[in-house]
Amino acid sequence: MDGRGNLAARMGRWSARHRKTAVFGWLAFVVAAVVLGGMLPQGELTRAEQMVGAPAQAQRILDANGWEEPASEMVLVQREGAVTPAAADAALRDLVAALDATPEVTHLVSPLDGAPLTSADGRSALVTFDITGERETADERIGPIQDAVAAVAADHADVRVEQFGGTSADLALDAALEDDFQRAEFLSIPIILAVLLLTFGALVAAVLPLVFALTAFVGALGLLGFASQIWHVDGNAQTVMLLIGLAVGVDYSLFYLKREREERARGRSAAEALDVAAATSGRSVLISGITVMVAMAGMFLTGFSVFTGMAVATILVVLISVLGSLTVLPALMGWLGDRVDKGRLPFLRRRSTAAAGRFWPVVLGAVLRRPLVAAVLSGALLVGLAVPAFGLSLRNESITDLPQDLAVIQTYERIAEAFPGGADPAEVVIEAADVTAPDVQAAIADLRTAALATGQMNEPISVATNEAGTVAVVSVPLVGDGEEQASRDALAALADDVVPATVGALDDATVVTAGDTAHSVAFEELMAERTPWVFGFVLVLAFVLLLVSFRSVVAALTAIVLNLLSVAAAYGSLVLVFQEGWGAGLIGLDSTGPIVNWIPLFLFVILFGLSMDYHVFILSRIREGHDRGLPTPDAIRTGITSSAGVVTSAAGIMVMVFLCFVALSMVQMKQTGLGLAIAVLLDATLVRAVLLPAVMRLLGEANWYLPRWLRWLPKLEHEAAPAVPAALPAPRPASESDETPVLTRS
Repeated sequence: MDGRGNLAARMGRWSARHRKTAVFGWLAFVVAAVVLGGMLPQGELTRAEQMVGAPAQAQRILDANGWEEPASEMVLVQREGAVTPAAADAALRDLVAALDATPEVTHLVSPLDGAPLTSADGRSALVTFDITGERETADERIGPIQDAVAAVAADHADVRVEQFGGTSADLALDAALEDDFQRAEFLSIPIILAVLLLTFGALVAAVLPLVFALTAFVGALGLLGFASQIWHVDGNAQTVMLLIGLAVGVDYSLFYLKREREERARGRSAAEALDVAAATSGRSVLISGITVMVAMAGMFLTGFSVFTGMAVATILVVLISVLGSLTVLPALMGWLGDRVDKGRLPFLRRRSTAAAGRFWPVVLGAVLRRPLVAAVLSGALLVGLAVPAFGLSLRNESITDLPQDLAVIQTYERIAEAFPGGADPAEVVIEAADVTAPDVQAAIADLRTAALATGQMNEPISVATNEAGTVAVVSVPLVGDGEEQASRDALAALADDVVPATVGALDDATVVTAGDTAHSVAFEELMAERTPWVFGFVLVLAFVLLLVSFRSVVAALTAIVLNLLSVAAAYGSLVLVFQEGWGAGLIGLDSTGPIVNWIPLFLFVILFGLSMDYHVFILSRIREGHDRGLPTPDAIRTGITSSAGVVTSAAGIMVMVFLCFVALSMVQMKQTGLGLAIAVLLDATLVRAVLLPAVMRLLGEANWYLPRWLRWLPKLEHEAAPAVPAALPAPRPASESDETPVLTRS
């Protein structure tokens, strides 16, 4: 096999000839990336970068004026049942006295000062205050405050005295979720190892893909330190990076290793087997890796910095995994040779890597005998799963996505019920030469009066200014929970009517309406505008890549349609579980509701990229057989039966890893994990093993159709090394004395 037009083959041969250079070069790269990247402070997203639309503009105004957001907290004092007002008043007085005596408390405000911090029914009161010092280090000073509140609560056990605020909530959530995430991440490694052991039946062969994937992730994580200086990232990017890194790193190793073992079992020498694996599976890794990166790059078009950071992180880990698969992986396999089968587990029977077991050949035989029936049935099932997606409802992330059994979350909900909009009010940011001037103060007073007159906004309306007197922030609680239509209508009334008629009429002043509800609306508008561009970008570039790779318009279109079916079925499944409640109890879901608004787009780019791994691998095997002269039906049968085993194993790993995230407490993680798991499971089984062969069987030679005007496209090799002559003896069992020659032939 010449392979001069096959970059993966040339890289694999070079690596096999220069094992020490490839292996030690890889290790040096990983160490250097970690050390040098660790010397740089990771560029984290600013608050303005985490927002879009008017809220982002408002935050930029605050940042430009040196606005220092204080660490604000509040304490709810609430009486229930037969508790007397006198008892609640006594608790309130003791609380104010205790907080006033705490050095870490500043700007203490309560109903005792005449502030409008009593609920409409008179049963609840709020005490608000700031924590001294910088917001970022408030967690270091909140301890004495929490102790003071707890002491008052203990002295007045018949009255509810509970604290809530950004710092206290963050501490509680961090404590609850840190173990949650670590458990899911650490569970993924033994799960991957277990599936690999079942796949190969040998310890060395199972450990190799896992070690490779982890080193690729570590190296990419080091490079992220450099990339984050340009594209800032948030903490979630590393978790996504780990998930994708493990998925593609293990997949690429599986493709390579299984093909090399398959060729060895056919009787080829170690050098020949690795040569074939480099030219075939290596090339599939290259194509699928580029396709995954193209899909991830679609997130750049959203214009949302959080998505941009995730795109950078995932592209890096996929890029490093591809480069490692084409360089260090062949070198390691060449060095190990047949010793990769050492550590074979006696209770697992040795399975030939040239077969996919008994199950898939039986299924494929039935599919190819009745392709129309198989295509109709499997397509109908996928369409049936996709239909509920038409009822997909979206919402912004909210407090309901967090663990509802946490005391701090329950306190938040009681505050929101007693003081609608009080915990997450809308904010009117006013920038002027002097916001303390009489005309500005009069306009702010008019704003308060007009807001309350609408009946859609509530007390307490508060005003804060910076030390320079150039910015004022008016907090205006909205009716509703911040997400429902009542809150959105109130926001529209504030931004379109109240603000323009009051502070918006000031000369030489910039006024912007922000807050959580405003961010939700702005984000939804941005996604509605950009999502078609993202879909179009990914689909068009993926089509071009597949067209060039397989020189077939039909094959490229088939891949696009099948991938879209997988994604649509995942969307429909999410609707059935999270909106309709099918099986909600099985995943620990307490209530149903809309899907978090960033998840559909995120799932699309991730799933489209990962699905291409399987499609490219399977289609490459089919095209390989076709290029050797096999009729299309035989090429389909050979290609799928020889690849079904590794695809099933790779998909099994992904599904189990993604299901770990279904066990997390946060609803958005459940939605992401379940969507990914269902899509990958459907894609690797129903789509690739049933629908794909059925469609290709029906299309016949039309699968390889290329118009005359496109025949200038470069012809990339799909042909494997010449078939092993029938006279070759059966491969002998691997032993410790097996030689592992260097690749010296082409």
